[in-house]
Amino acid sequence: MTVEGPEKIAAEALLAPIRQHSADVETFITEAIKRVNNLNDDNVKLLLAGDTSASNKARITELLLSIAHVPLEKAHTIRLDAEQQTPELWLRSFNGKEWLYFNPDTGEAGLPDDRLLWWTGEDALVSVEGGKKVQVTFSLNNSEMNAMRLAKLTDASTDSDFLAYSLYGLPLQTQQTFMVMVMIPIGVLVILILRNLIGLQTLGTFTPVLIALAFRETQLGFGIILFTVITALGLSLRSYLEHLKLQMLPRLSVVLTFVVVLIAAISLFSHKLGLERGLSVALFPMVILTMTIERLSITWEERGGSHAMKVAIGTLFAASLAHLIMSVPELTYFVFTFPAVLLILVGFMLAMGRYRGYRLTELVRFKAFLKEEKTK
Repeated sequence: MTVEGPEKIAAEALLAPIRQHSADVETFITEAIKRVNNLNDDNVKLLLAGDTSASNKARITELLLSIAHVPLEKAHTIRLDAEQQTPELWLRSFNGKEWLYFNPDTGEAGLPDDRLLWWTGEDALVSVEGGKKVQVTFSLNNSEMNAMRLAKLTDASTDSDFLAYSLYGLPLQTQQTFMVMVMIPIGVLVILILRNLIGLQTLGTFTPVLIALAFRETQLGFGIILFTVITALGLSLRSYLEHLKLQMLPRLSVVLTFVVVLIAAISLFSHKLGLERGLSVALFPMVILTMTIERLSITWEERGGSHAMKVAIGTLFAASLAHLIMSVPELTYFVFTFPAVLLILVGFMLAMGRYRGYRLTELVRFKAFLKEEKTK
């Protein structure tokens, strides 16, 4: 890399203090990165030319180090995380013994343990001739070595035909989907116990399970807040629409549209306030929210506000408990590895279907009859 004119003067002006404050290659590169990220420096502004992107700052850092005859290379890494991501840019240099990695934003040395080097250099991740709009996605899954996979890898005589048809034979992205799906019957079982044995009242039969699935992304505390806010505002709109005497289908359509607009507004304001967790509100099932608002409003009109609040709290409690149980890593691993366990749940559900006894809450309701019999 060569520069001339004002750019060369600015580069030399930046290198002078870097040489004074560095003792070896590692400290030299760290100091250079920190100088380039100081956007208040006039020399940095001149070299960046208004482009403050990470790739341009890395280019200027590479320029300074090339003038100082310090080798530097771009390294593109991915995080060992199951979330959707794009490759992260890092810088590295060989000091004669080992590769030294540097964060291009902070100058911090050392590659974190959860980073995997994918490719190096200036080349793009993928190049296509005769095509356009290339999209590359990364799918990762944290999978522990289980007994079935260990047997397949270590024993050549193992009959692997059965193992080939396990859920571990699916692509990683599909495995992540099934890890969620196989836990839905667990959540349904929780709701079944809460409703049939304990007598907890909820809005709808499986509505709490769908809300529990949304809590996987929003997290429990923030998800409860978002659900409460959206439902409360939706009830306000539903109360206003009641005065217009609309039919059910147009009324539901208006409420659904309002829920969509409200979710978009919450996502926008959360992003502006830096609350990235608020963006996950879009994962709430909009139709379920609409029907929840409608059912809660009807319950309010027919049974009163106190009963409606009791049902709403019961729904949130059931959804929270189902979410906590469905999120247990050991349970998820066990059900995903041995999906036939779900057949045991089916047997328990069939037995529950034959239960005709009292629920726990009914024991409290009929407690007065026991007192009357004792007095007689």
